[in-house]
Amino acid sequence: MDKNRKDLDLVSRAADVFDLPADVIAALPHIELIGGCQMLMNSHQGILSYSREAVDINGGRLIVRVRGEELELMAMTGCELRLKGKITGLELVR
Repeated sequence: MDKNRKDLDLVSRAADVFDLPADVIAALPHIELIGGCQMLMNSHQGILSYSREAVDINGGRLIVRVRGEELELMAMTGCELRLKGKITGLELVR
């Protein structure tokens, strides 16, 4: 079993013991899509690239690629960001 799998198993067990979502314990990104017009992401580590057609977001262990039309950053804090526009694709890259 590789190290990443062992880490995820440990996080999963800890989440069960403390009755908490695994993403909260492991500081994993939490992504919500609202229809195809808004995206909310918690636990991001910044924007890597930004245009009206594509946004790449650092999610720590992965990069979140959002593709679409007329994409716009609505709000961003140290831990949360919100995009709006016509979202046509979402890709997770390791």
